[in-house]
Amino acid sequence: MLGCLLGVALQLQQPALSAPLVYGLLLLAGCALAGLALLPGAGRARWVGVGPRGWRQAGRWLAMLLGAAALLAGLCGLRALAFASQALDPALQGRDLRVTALVTAMPQPRADGWRLRLAPESAHLADAPAHPVRLPPLLDVSWYADGREAADRPPPPTLRAGERWQLTLRLKAPHGARNPQGFDYELWLWEQGVQATGYVRAGPAQAAPQRLAATWQYPVEQLRQRVRDAIWQRLGAGPAQLEVQADMQADMQAETGPETQADVARRRAAGVVVALVTGDQRAIDRADWDIFRITGVAHLMSISGLHITLFAWLAAALLQAAWRRSARLCLCWPAPQAALVGGVLLAAGYALFSGWGVPAQRTVWMLASVALLRLSGRRWPWPQVWLLACTVVLLADPWALLQAGFWLSFVAIGILFATDLGAVPHGQSRAIGYFVSVLREQWVVTVALSPLTLLLFGQMSVVGLLANLLAIPWTTLVLTPLALLGLLWSPLWQAAAWCAQLLGLWLQWLAAWPGAQLTLPAAPLVLGLAALCGALLLVLRLPWGWRLLGLPLLLPLLLWQPLRPPPGQFELLAADVGQGQAVLVRTASHSLLYDAGPRYSSSSDAGERVLVPLLQALGERLDWLLLSHGDSDHTGGAAALLAQQPQARVLGSIDPGRLPASVQPCQAGQRWQWDGVWFTILHPAPPADPAAAGPARKGRTNARSCVLRIQDAAGRAALLVGDIERAQEAELVASGADLAADWLLVPHHGSKTSSSPAFLDAVRPRLGLVQAGWRNRFGHPAPEVVQRYQERGIALAQTPLCGAARWSSGDARLDCQRVAGQRYWQQPGQLPR
Repeated sequence: MLGCLLGVALQLQQPALSAPLVYGLLLLAGCALAGLALLPGAGRARWVGVGPRGWRQAGRWLAMLLGAAALLAGLCGLRALAFASQALDPALQGRDLRVTALVTAMPQPRADGWRLRLAPESAHLADAPAHPVRLPPLLDVSWYADGREAADRPPPPTLRAGERWQLTLRLKAPHGARNPQGFDYELWLWEQGVQATGYVRAGPAQAAPQRLAATWQYPVEQLRQRVRDAIWQRLGAGPAQLEVQADMQADMQAETGPETQADVARRRAAGVVVALVTGDQRAIDRADWDIFRITGVAHLMSISGLHITLFAWLAAALLQAAWRRSARLCLCWPAPQAALVGGVLLAAGYALFSGWGVPAQRTVWMLASVALLRLSGRRWPWPQVWLLACTVVLLADPWALLQAGFWLSFVAIGILFATDLGAVPHGQSRAIGYFVSVLREQWVVTVALSPLTLLLFGQMSVVGLLANLLAIPWTTLVLTPLALLGLLWSPLWQAAAWCAQLLGLWLQWLAAWPGAQLTLPAAPLVLGLAALCGALLLVLRLPWGWRLLGLPLLLPLLLWQPLRPPPGQFELLAADVGQGQAVLVRTASHSLLYDAGPRYSSSSDAGERVLVPLLQALGERLDWLLLSHGDSDHTGGAAALLAQQPQARVLGSIDPGRLPASVQPCQAGQRWQWDGVWFTILHPAPPADPAAAGPARKGRTNARSCVLRIQDAAGRAALLVGDIERAQEAELVASGADLAADWLLVPHHGSKTSSSPAFLDAVRPRLGLVQAGWRNRFGHPAPEVVQRYQERGIALAQTPLCGAARWSSGDARLDCQRVAGQRYWQQPGQLPR
């Protein structure tokens, strides 16, 4: 079983898939080694020291380990090859396709429309109906309601699971941002079985979407959607579960009046009930997720392993009590075994109804494997039971090994096994002993998992122990049962909502405590593993002299600080934020962020999703936030960023009032030095008459872009220019300013209105970087612009192909996150050329 874990782990490290023959040979090798280890007499051999028989037994164990590793690596590789063979044809990307498909899951409301998961039945090119095309089995598409394609496009209708639709789609292969310590969106889609994403084309130039039929297929998803809608209706939340856009919300409030505090509390509580019953985590308000994360109870607000396990335990207990009432049933099958099988089956049904999410699947496979082991009459030691559960989960889903939830779940279970906390202490009453046992278990799990939580997420709830002491029994014994019993009697949903509001008050109070959450920079894996060993020493039942040895192992993780550039040098990190711009500049003791990325929707932006986690992982406290100009693809994440970094001063060419912080105007001539590195603003020029220049400055914002030149002590320089265009480039060249630079942030994302020949000849960079979205609708970078750089021998990197790009003035080398961390489920990376 340990070999199975090793084989899966090794295969998941492959940057690209091997040929089928390689995986076939691994399967044969694994079977051969396992056969050698299982030869007659192997099981009777005993370890007898270092003599010949001892060496033979060690060889058998090694053969079994390597055989299992080869077998699982081959199986995982063949599964990956089979799945990859169904990928979207690259020739179909960006083309209009007429698709007939079924809605396979309940549609998810978004700020700008709906998110759909579709199973295509047939498809053809929109301009060639006679030529069918093959699509992947599952698609994730958005149906926008904001008129992105055409101002007169009708809003999307109400959609339901199981419906058959004929739609015009524009698809592309999955592609997500690649940043240090960032979320792997492509792995998440791979594990979900999705191999293409896109959106519905519903403008006047396309054929209108058609609802063809309401089918019986996907009945579980249809039931989930009916239950979700019934909860919203019962709790009076109505259409508020939709994240409407700000202007739509303003219009609605103008007609019905502002939403009161009681309405907000009722809506947020309803979202928690919906999530606990149907597994729809999007129903929970984003502010509530922040509170749950700070207080360390986020695992309780989704259909997690704890919920499935508790449901299985309660179902087994009730079934066993009912089974024992029938002598005939007990004679046919013993009540404990019937209850064990029934509990697992009912838990699987609950997991299926809740959406069959990956955490729920892991729990079901784990419960099933342990139940089969008990039914077989075997009593294995806990490490073998633990490894068996891990192996079964990885056989069902090998890519779960890369999920944080896998490690948190199994490490927590292993710790509880190892510390053996189930027994009631001698001399205590049953009630007091149960309370002490629960308190001890929570303390042990909290302490032992703290290093793992810091290693995986870079943050840990300081109040988590106190919050979970009440939240776990309240959620698992009161809130969740009431929410589930509401399926039988709907008024209980209201009682569950009241319980959710009471829990919310407790958690809000804890989250408001100073220092409720500890945030640390992302440390190397070896320090995290050492700290985990130290935490295990602290909680194991060992003499205190041994336990205290764990404290020194914790300190490196807690005191770790990422390396910074030496004095006189600087480092640039261009984040992968999509169609936008954000570049972090670091010196020996200071940092500046040039632009804050785009706003993705009314409820999501690059500041919250990319930049705040990135700065936390690097342990950065910004000195300056420089916003080149006011376009939303450069300032969309500024508000979220300043909420987490309130000490940062803001410099930029944006209108006053755009941000809650005061903004210092950006003007040519501003100059300062950090750690031997010079920063100089080259553009825009200060107005000749500031009193008369105000209205004029409100013209085209690109012309006001701040141009920043950075030069280290050795003379190496970088030039960040925002969205300046040909006219501003000509002004800079004519001004005689020192524009020479080794590294250039390509103007205006590579638009054909910028990067004029005269400007490139004046800068003479060795490397240019384009920050743009993958397959963006503007066509950035323009082919003619790329040709200009190639003609001058300038290496050109693009964040869609490079991911986050790191450049140091010390060695002038560019490191691409997508290339360095390449895995076979991701779009391939590419170094500058």
